[in-house]
Amino acid sequence: MAVVEKLIPAGEDKVRQARADLAAALRITAKLGMNEGIDNHYTVRVPGTTDRYFINPKPLHWAEVSASDILIVDGGGKVIEGKLPPSRSGVCIHLPISKAHPRGACVFHLHMPWSTALTASEGGRLEMVHQNAVRFHDDVAYDDDFNGLATEPAEGERMARIMGDKTVLFLANHGVIVAAESIAEAFDQLYFIERACQIQVLAMSTGRPLRVIPDDVVRATKEQYGRFRMASTQHFEALKRIYLDREGSNYAA
Repeated sequence: MAVVEKLIPAGEDKVRQARADLAAALRITAKLGMNEGIDNHYTVRVPGTTDRYFINPKPLHWAEVSASDILIVDGGGKVIEGKLPPSRSGVCIHLPISKAHPRGACVFHLHMPWSTALTASEGGRLEMVHQNAVRFHDDVAYDDDFNGLATEPAEGERMARIMGDKTVLFLANHGVIVAAESIAEAFDQLYFIERACQIQVLAMSTGRPLRVIPDDVVRATKEQYGRFRMASTQHFEALKRIYLDREGSNYAA
């Protein structure tokens, strides 16, 4: 850990905790069936730095990733700690967004089935039809142009411009990205955007019109959500207990 100790004046404890939490997030995502094989990627800015990022290694399944497997890359995507390579798309998508986004310490990207179903629908938009959707009111951006695999930083830079300061970015024919200040918050946002999309897609499948919540109720409910920021940490800690700690998982190794 000598490289990390040099980079982190705040101390190694924060770095070790971030590694463990990122590994936990990856394993919980796999437990919930939200990831896609060994694809998709999570990045977290290394505590105490501005240009170092944790990222999951490409060859490993998320269900087997431990803290010691997590890579550190520099601002150009070069591996400076770790033995395995990162996803090329992960580097090209995440680093530009993390650098540009005001809350981009954590950038998570998945091909979750229900939210991705909306990105595969013509004009797919998150509708205000359930309280889970309301928490994302006026906080979702939409990239309506699928350009193939993201193998160049320019594609990530384009996505970053479209995302702006929104928490969620829907990628047409692709998946979803969230940006947040903490691992717990990023995971919480992914979890609830997927649940909101699941409810919407199921409601759409009935063939009956969607019951959209009135604008004034949407705005008032969104304000209520603003009072519960700590819930993301509580949710994440509960998931770690249920899915990892009680099973004696070695995710923090």
